[in-house]
Amino acid sequence: MSSATPTSTFWRPWTPVAAATDPVVMVEGRGTRVRDADGTWYVDGISGMMNASCGHGHPRLLQAAARQLEQLAHFELSAFTHPAAEALAAGLARLLPGDLGETFLVNSGSEATEAAMRIVSQYWRNMGAPRDRVITFQAGYHGSTALAQKLSGLPSNASDWAAPFPIDHVRLPVPPRELRSAGGAEALAGAFATALAAGPPAAAVMVEPLLNVGGGIVLPAGFLTELRRLCDQYGTLLVLDEVFCGFGRTGRMFGFDHDGVTPDLVTMSKGISGGYVPLAAVSTTPEIKGSFRHEPMIGGLRYGHTTSGHAVACAVAAETLEVIADEGLVGNAKVRGSELLSGLRELEDHPSVIDVRGLGLVATIEVDEQETASAVVAEARRGGLIIRSQGTAIMVMPPLITTAADVAETVQLMAQALARVTSSADHRLHAVHQ
Repeated sequence: MSSATPTSTFWRPWTPVAAATDPVVMVEGRGTRVRDADGTWYVDGISGMMNASCGHGHPRLLQAAARQLEQLAHFELSAFTHPAAEALAAGLARLLPGDLGETFLVNSGSEATEAAMRIVSQYWRNMGAPRDRVITFQAGYHGSTALAQKLSGLPSNASDWAAPFPIDHVRLPVPPRELRSAGGAEALAGAFATALAAGPPAAAVMVEPLLNVGGGIVLPAGFLTELRRLCDQYGTLLVLDEVFCGFGRTGRMFGFDHDGVTPDLVTMSKGISGGYVPLAAVSTTPEIKGSFRHEPMIGGLRYGHTTSGHAVACAVAAETLEVIADEGLVGNAKVRGSELLSGLRELEDHPSVIDVRGLGLVATIEVDEQETASAVVAEARRGGLIIRSQGTAIMVMPPLITTAADVAETVQLMAQALARVTSSADHRLHAVHQ
């Protein structure tokens, strides 16, 4: 146990209460490394919480936060505004394609999902043609608030509350590895076409360009293009969840850039502020925003939070966008990601490995059993590399500032962890047979 002993008063998220826990206490981060209370440094293969895109301790982001704190920490945004929010909204409008220039600010990806669904639902009422059905991936993940949980069909997100509106979950028609085959995009689009045709007109289709919590699943090239066409055919709004993929993670600024599509709404968080301050956003079109003139009660969006568009968070986010551009982090994610995937694909012949896939600085090693995945994550940490698992998928998602040397070290530590886990399992199996 680390010298800074965790207390029983802190309830950790996504962790069994009854399980014996000995969490590592992290106390410092520098660049692509983090240090625990015992002085051990680790390669950060998960970007803090998949959001430290600019690395830890970036001086420009620390200075941006300090400057804003000295000027104005925050002020309410219903009757007022502040320069930090205005600058961020303008910066996002320059980055996003098409008419996605209308941005609503919140605090987290889950809140962005809630806001997007509120906008979608009210938009159709504003247009005098109410719709409430939403279509999503069964293996998708859009947050952990009550509404966001219902949008996911993952067992870990199950809740006892009734769904707030009809939700249809589309299952992958083939295993993740087969999605990369010639017919992968067609099969996946066919599944969504079936869902769109079955039932009343859908208000929206909401998907991630890469399924993160659902197992690090890379969707086939061309799928989003066909999904955009289908939504246009059925008059359905396309909502793309860029909370995880956005701001360079996949080697393009946004995950949907790989197919060159433009959604009707896009949700963003994580990398938007480099993980330094909580922030999220929903961007949409002037047409959708303009429909709210017909909203019956206030003529606007009846949604918001005390710290929505927090001035410090906005200032850091605006600086993050400049850092990403100035340091060429999107291009670096593409190059380093290619190196990472190439190195990890040397593990494909391992008997426990089912698939190795990736896009930008998201790499997934799918293994045969969840126990194996968990063991590899634990063994990697003992070796100095922090990664994570989602079911049978082992995921490596380092900061966008990762260097070629970082990649080489990550690949080596990953291979060593897998080898040690396999060797230990073989030894136990041999002992049982004896």
